[in-house]
Amino acid sequence: MTQTPDPLLQLPPERLQDALRLISFALEEGRSSKDPEQLLAKVCGLIRAAGVPLQRTASIVQLLHAEAVASARFWEHGKGTRSELFPFNEYSGEGYARSPAADVHSTGDWVILWLPDTPDGRYGIVPDLKAEGYTHYIMAPVFMAIGTAGIFSFATRAAEGFSAKDIRFLRAVFPALAASQEVLSTARTLQEVLRIYVGEEPQRRILSGDVHRGEVMRIRSAILFADMRRFTGLTAGMSAEQATGLLNAYYDCIVPPVEAAGGEVLKLIGDGILAIFRAEEDEARTCARALAAAREGLARVSARLDPPPFEVGIALHFGEAAFGNVGSGMRLDYTVIGRDVNLAARVAELCGAKDEPLLVSSGFLQRAGLQGRSLGAQSLKGLQAPEEVFAVSLSP
Repeated sequence: MTQTPDPLLQLPPERLQDALRLISFALEEGRSSKDPEQLLAKVCGLIRAAGVPLQRTASIVQLLHAEAVASARFWEHGKGTRSELFPFNEYSGEGYARSPAADVHSTGDWVILWLPDTPDGRYGIVPDLKAEGYTHYIMAPVFMAIGTAGIFSFATRAAEGFSAKDIRFLRAVFPALAASQEVLSTARTLQEVLRIYVGEEPQRRILSGDVHRGEVMRIRSAILFADMRRFTGLTAGMSAEQATGLLNAYYDCIVPPVEAAGGEVLKLIGDGILAIFRAEEDEARTCARALAAAREGLARVSARLDPPPFEVGIALHFGEAAFGNVGSGMRLDYTVIGRDVNLAARVAELCGAKDEPLLVSSGFLQRAGLQGRSLGAQSLKGLQAPEEVFAVSLSP
């Protein structure tokens, strides 16, 4: 069985040293880099220092992200680096299908294009590369252990393009470039997937080692709990797809104002939304941010024109959000627990019973310096002592 020669062994001595320098950088500094743009610029500088007439590079990785399908970083000689996200939408696959990436991922082989002889219709990028004066273009695939994929591309404007020696050099250093891309991409994927499903704070805690049952962390915060009224009745005649669409419309009303005000959505519990606003500043300002988010969310609900209409009740409380690992064996849930979270949820349920869109606890009212209409002391399920609850205005 014939083995393919190692590209490193085919390099002349002077280029071998350049290749080893680049490989060492990619596998040592590269895999732990906190600045991928700076990393790409350094890699491209080392390739040029080896005599390769590189003038454009792209590093693109597939994302497991709620709003984007891929992340790209581009470097151009004399211009530096820039980043771009490719959004997830109904057209997401069209650009990919017309790109060399589709071919390199399906075949596993490099695409090497001598652009003067390449028809404009070969790939969507070809006319743009020609218009910008490029002569030679290479794209190589990166396949990652977690199942995602990426690419590197290299382009030059040199009249003679990349030489055979240049291409051997790129093949020799490419495994190290691919390894550094995979390490950084996998770390990012792990963070983003956890953040999508458990939220920002749980993601940080889990990755820092908080993965054992019974560990609890407390955060002083304003707590927001939102609840869609009569969700079961609204969705009784809907298909699963229609019910999902209704929930997403509801989330689109409440979640963006929470995040814009510096809050963190911790749980999407069916038709319930639990969020916190950390008390890292004075408590009055923290409560003001939570109140502004609640008012804006309710204003968006009222402004909706698409059917079916729905109503939302929001409760605000100030106290401790306690994060803890609960479960059994290998199956744990990193969840939010504690009296203050329960109180916020029970007050949100009271919104429907009292036909009030926005209710706050006495503790929140006092810290926020609000005027409110007292609904009296309420006996809330699961809580030992009654809690005085107040209705507050939907406008500042």
